[in-house]
Amino acid sequence: MSLIALVGFGTVVLLAMSLLHGYVWWRYVRSTTRPGRVRRRLTVLTVVLALLPGSAVLFGDELPQPAGTLLAWVGFTWLGLLFYLFLTSLLTEPVRVIARLRRRPDGRTEPAESGPSGARRVPRSDGSAAPRDGGTAPGRDAIRQDRHVTARRLFLARSLAVGAGALAVGTAGTGAVIANSAPVVRRVPIRIPGLDPGLAGLRIVTFSDGHLSATYGGRRFERLVETVNAQRPDVVAIVGDLVDGDVRELREDAAPLADLVSEQGAYFVTGNHEYFVDTEAWMRHLPTLGVDVLRNERVVVRGRGDATLDLAGIDDRTAAASGLPGHGADLDAALDGRDDDVPLILLAHQPVMVGQARAAGVDLQLSGHTHGGQLWPFDYAIRLDQPVVEGWSQQGPTQLYVTAGAGYWGPPMRVGARPEVTVIELQPGEPAAPPR
Repeated sequence: MSLIALVGFGTVVLLAMSLLHGYVWWRYVRSTTRPGRVRRRLTVLTVVLALLPGSAVLFGDELPQPAGTLLAWVGFTWLGLLFYLFLTSLLTEPVRVIARLRRRPDGRTEPAESGPSGARRVPRSDGSAAPRDGGTAPGRDAIRQDRHVTARRLFLARSLAVGAGALAVGTAGTGAVIANSAPVVRRVPIRIPGLDPGLAGLRIVTFSDGHLSATYGGRRFERLVETVNAQRPDVVAIVGDLVDGDVRELREDAAPLADLVSEQGAYFVTGNHEYFVDTEAWMRHLPTLGVDVLRNERVVVRGRGDATLDLAGIDDRTAAASGLPGHGADLDAALDGRDDDVPLILLAHQPVMVGQARAAGVDLQLSGHTHGGQLWPFDYAIRLDQPVVEGWSQQGPTQLYVTAGAGYWGPPMRVGARPEVTVIELQPGEPAAPPR
């Protein structure tokens, strides 16, 4: 990432974090407390929480363990909770507006006004304001009424904060449980025209977006590998964003990849996150674990008898911007010299690459990247950049399957998108939407 792009991205993130924390502070601290010690302490707590996610990104790898891991867990968990505190607070805004517009029985919507000299003014019977107690001090009725109005506002603000907060905590908590649970196995039959019957029933087990990091790995990644092996794959396809750190940090977490068992090998293509770390080190390390990296190249997958199909893999579309020599998505290079009569399956991290795949006559593209949205309602934003968020679709002559991913990025939560391992089972025939 260039310096200009990095500064721009950092500025956007800083602005977004400031707005989110400012809004949450206003609704959960400013609106629910009176000026004083409690408000000051909660304000300090909000500032500390605001610093945690950035600190986890900048300093998490530099701190001794387990301090770095703890910082990552706390910082990113707070980030997810903050997002849902923001959303649930927005849901309460209509209630606040209605309460603000609602007129009190005395015909006023605001507390008694102060006169020019600071004296309280209360309404006369004709609607005009007159000073109470000779214009030098507020009347007892006005003071009592102001206190009543303030108490009502505090009660409403606190009630809405408790309700919205409970909903946010429940949503984030459920998302944390789902994100750290065993992946679901989705079985997707795919029909490919011209597929040799000798390849019928071939199983390609695919997953993406493991995002091995300080908060994801260990037993959970071992369980993912066990789930893949339990499907008895002919081919394992890992479609990018496997890691969020360097080899020296994640060597042990990635070790279970060596236990993958398949008839015809395990293959990997880079995602955009592989270019946030020491890419070349991972390209050298993965083959030592039995995972072949397809970088704008293809291999032959064999079925019964003489049946074959081509399995191609390309670099992520962000690879060219990494500045690494030789990196960049190049589908033409991957398909150079192939027999067009042989069925072709493409591994490409981002679904948007299906545009090139369609033009090249690819039969099936397998992708990830989207996490299925990970945190609802981000799936709607993803549609602005990608043609599909998850699942099967027909894109012209090319079929596309987008897996929802196995891990997570940032907040250790998944709301509306379970972790997934997908079993693609090939069959000859005309393309048709697989049964749900």
